[in-house]
Amino acid sequence: MSEYAKNKPAGFKNAIEKVAIVGAGGTIGSHIVSALLKSGKHTVTALSRKDSNNKLPNGVSVAPVDYSDESTIVEALKGQEFFIITVSPTAPRDTHSKLVQAAAKAGVPYIMPNSYAGDIEQVQLGVDTLVGAVAKANREEIEKLGMQWIAVCCGFWYDYSLAGGEARFGFDFDKHTLTIYDDGQTKNSVSTLAQVGRAVANVLSFPLLPQDENDKSLTISSWLNKAVYLKSFVVNQNEIFESVKRVTGTTDADWTVTHENTKQRYEEGMALVKKGNMSGFGKLLYSRAFYPEDPSNCAAKAQDELLGLPEEKLDDATKDGIELVKELQKRPERMAS
Repeated sequence: MSEYAKNKPAGFKNAIEKVAIVGAGGTIGSHIVSALLKSGKHTVTALSRKDSNNKLPNGVSVAPVDYSDESTIVEALKGQEFFIITVSPTAPRDTHSKLVQAAAKAGVPYIMPNSYAGDIEQVQLGVDTLVGAVAKANREEIEKLGMQWIAVCCGFWYDYSLAGGEARFGFDFDKHTLTIYDDGQTKNSVSTLAQVGRAVANVLSFPLLPQDENDKSLTISSWLNKAVYLKSFVVNQNEIFESVKRVTGTTDADWTVTHENTKQRYEEGMALVKKGNMSGFGKLLYSRAFYPEDPSNCAAKAQDELLGLPEEKLDDATKDGIELVKELQKRPERMAS
């Protein structure tokens, strides 16, 4: 049975106004926060470790928490209407569950789980990359505790992946080397960090519920327990390389290019992970996404127009990615994970 705003009690606000976020100063969290603040429709509360040195933008309320004391997380989440989880891949494995359980106790109705990646319906890709089962369990836990979720299917983060070293899109900008998967012709749908931030803010800026049965406009409720899909570009490595050369003013002669078989590269990455060496994870993740017969490409489901997302220019995003290189190199856990 559909819910309508007209049936709600007096005083009901048909909007999400109070948004809490974990990881507000992080890679994707900072872009989500920026877009939420820019919308002017939300108050943003950042849950932050008491010893955190992250500098957050003006307009963000900070709620200090102690992850070993659930009551501090519950207290920080009381009264919040939507909870966005963005956590580092190096965070303790029980972090997501701790946050979800605290949100349930605080009465938060909606959660965006830590799943800013490929298509959640592309099951085999999720199995092969070791992330599908974890993401599915996170969503199921949210439902089991009586809350609802909205996942984000955006593909790889273009600028981040370009900057993140040879294990990702194959580029080493210091050495001017490029590893191309197979023939470099397999396309992935990808999104810039800024586009992901805009998508999240735009979804949360719609009314929560339709006014009545005749109201066919977009509402947040249409995405509950589903994914929002977006893309910035659908590109292959050869196209990315052409963009890099344009942006850097380089030519083929300036680069050392090698080709590797995606399946062999995937197996090498998996072998490292099985030995406990997580530097193999990026290798298996990205090589698997470029399998010619089953690439990470959810462009057909992208809702960019519905969400009012701008068209971006590939070379602008490439420039942003190259500028990210030095920043990521200061964070070895990001380069290795």
